Amino acid sequence: MEENRRITIREMRKEDVETFVREERAQGWDASPEKLETRLRDREEKGALPLVAEYDGEPAGYLTLYPNSAWGALGGKGLPEIVDFNVLERFRRKGIGSRLMDEAERLAKGYADRVYLGVGLMSSYGAAQRLYVKRGYIPDGSGGLARERALPRVCRDGQRRRSRAVFI
Repeated sequence: MEENRRITIREMRKEDVETFVREERAQGWDASPEKLETRLRDREEKGALPLVAEYDGEPAGYLTLYPNSAWGALGGKGLPEIVDFNVLERFRRKGIGSRLMDEAERLAKGYADRVYLGVGLMSSYGAAQRLYVKRGYIPDGSGGLARERALPRVCRDGQRRRSRAVFI
């Protein structure tokens, strides 16, 4: 059976929260229900579009499209943003991430001619970084961000910072 026929994309449901938190914790990820519950609330309050990919009927990955994001280097400029793009490890290399991105980009075209996303700069984000480049995303030139602010040239306080770059 062709991989694409095994993958379906749908809106996120409340019961998906428990499934993804359980699966992510089993992988050793720092998962909490609050993040996904926020995405579901944002659907009602901010028009967010949280999507789930199923593989053979099992939830396998998710992302959320914010049609007019207020965050990041391009926030507040009328551009949609893709956030929290995750595919569970046991479902990777099956085309699930590409199908999720296809649908998010298709939906984003209804709002603007461009879409943006942030990607972590740590090695654990390597697969996502490669996928974004293959799909034609390029850095926007704003440099690395931490807590929605540009990183200083040199971190002097010794603190570990979660940083990301913005791709459009």
